[in-house]
Amino acid sequence: MFYGGLALGVSMLLAGCGGAPAPAPKAPPHVDVIVMQPGDVERDMVFSGRTSAYRIAEIRPQVSGILQRRQFEEGTDVVKGQTLYQVDPSTYQAVYDRAVATAASTGALARRYQALVSDSVVSKQQRDDAVAAWRQAQADVQSARINLQRARVYAPISGRIGRSLTTEGALVTADQATALTTVTQLDPIFVDIQQSSDALLRLRRSLTDKNLTAGKGGNIPVELTLEDGKPYEIKGRLAFSEVSVDPGTGMTTLRAIFPNPQHLLLPGMYVRARVRTAPAKASYLVPQNCVERDIHADPFVYVVDAQGQARQVKVTIDGTQGNAWVVTGGLHPGDRVISNGLEAVNSGTKVTIDKSVNGTQTDAGAN
Repeated sequence: MFYGGLALGVSMLLAGCGGAPAPAPKAPPHVDVIVMQPGDVERDMVFSGRTSAYRIAEIRPQVSGILQRRQFEEGTDVVKGQTLYQVDPSTYQAVYDRAVATAASTGALARRYQALVSDSVVSKQQRDDAVAAWRQAQADVQSARINLQRARVYAPISGRIGRSLTTEGALVTADQATALTTVTQLDPIFVDIQQSSDALLRLRRSLTDKNLTAGKGGNIPVELTLEDGKPYEIKGRLAFSEVSVDPGTGMTTLRAIFPNPQHLLLPGMYVRARVRTAPAKASYLVPQNCVERDIHADPFVYVVDAQGQARQVKVTIDGTQGNAWVVTGGLHPGDRVISNGLEAVNSGTKVTIDKSVNGTQTDAGAN
């Protein structure tokens, strides 16, 4: 009886295990795709840069003396030739008056000797010495006049003047190391872009006029995005690029020039510059969220092959248009690029397509 019950229990246990249901297979992830269609794509290249003044003039006195007056308001606009400071002119006025008197005396003597030399009253040597003294006196008058004029310190350029570093009553010296103030021309203004030589090569290949070093970038428009993310309303243009590359960093400098009538741009501001280059022939617009990068920072996308599996494809990127990458290599007409559901996809994953749209330029740029 014992053995019979044990056998019956074992048989019932085995029967129970054999009847357990198998786990259901995992459903393929659902994805959306964009069907790629080639076209001639307008492309942008985006660079980071900083604004710099068009011209900066450090104001220094050219004569020594006591500073009598400051004749400007700090932080305002001044024009070229405007008087900024007045140095005490009394000493220079006296030197000028003495020089004028000396010139008048030597001039009269020279004219008198000129009349007497024909009568042999004075020698030609005396006449020549008198004329030379007169000419030297005239030069002294000119020098004294220049120093007297320099007692007024003028603005050499038009622009925005900074704070005054010297007050009335201070002793200033000719060509001193410390500037009295600074005048900065803000309109127009430069944008200096530090960029790798590789990016410069790609830019020059995509431009119609590649001779940027000769200052022939005037027909290449540049757009700015400010630090707050808003666009600058006025377009600028490329001015030139440096003719050498820093061997230590591999960087070179591009310079763009922008009108700045409202002085919205100030030197030192961080901006992003966008350059619209020649269209990329037979290229694709791929939304930026579709493109990932491998451990080598090489870009790739996932496409759905004919068997319904996700496959990783490396792509070549050459600029942007809006929020889409311009892809010039790696894709073919009709490729189905996964645009949504990427978090559940690996290479070889079986997928189910929920939504498929044509990758026209408008569609790709809007995703």
